[in-house]
Amino acid sequence: MATFLLVHGAWAGSLLWRRVARALRQAGHEVYTPTLTGLGERKHLLNRHIDLDTHVQDVLGVIDYEDLTDLILVGHSYGGMVVTGVADAVPEAIASLVYLDAFVPEDGQSMFSLVPTEAPRPDRPPIAAAPDYLTPPLPPSAFGVTPEVAAMMERKVSPQPTACFTQGLTLTGGIGRINRKTYIYCNVPAPTTFTPFYEKLKHRPDWTVHTLPCTHLVQIDMPNELTQLLLEEVR
Repeated sequence: MATFLLVHGAWAGSLLWRRVARALRQAGHEVYTPTLTGLGERKHLLNRHIDLDTHVQDVLGVIDYEDLTDLILVGHSYGGMVVTGVADAVPEAIASLVYLDAFVPEDGQSMFSLVPTEAPRPDRPPIAAAPDYLTPPLPPSAFGVTPEVAAMMERKVSPQPTACFTQGLTLTGGIGRINRKTYIYCNVPAPTTFTPFYEKLKHRPDWTVHTLPCTHLVQIDMPNELTQLLLEEVR
């Protein structure tokens, strides 16, 4: 039995993991899907002091409180920023690190520093901070989802503290001790915000790279195929 820790992206909670988490549990594995502070069912905790460090601490708290080891740690989208900080802090607890169509930051980089100043496609608006302390979610149309999924997103997503996106990540080198790293790239419609990470990593011998022909919301578009890729991380 393996232990999966799945970290969601910006503006949403762990809801997107529902089908994948169920499938992983049915395959006999333990699965944790924490919701980050101020988002999803924890949006009542929203405040202007929440930043990237807060979300890294959220996940570190799960690992510590649940005494988790030998983890398959997965970060989707903005969650790539979070799992990078987590993996750097406790590399001894991580067996495999998976970036699911996610940002892969280096020391000192913030999410906003990794977002192109211009949208990768005319039909995808760039992410921009609001004048208030909150950054609103991208419209569902930016993800190319069906009307049904768009309606769900409009009900479930909420603004997120801008500091989560502007705070640079401080790395101390711990993440370099993790030998198994995987990138899963979703390429519909290409190019995307995450194409540069795919292009950078696909020829790296120390990374395993996969491509799924779906939108950024892979947990909804291709949950079975995603589950199978995650099961390949089990050793």
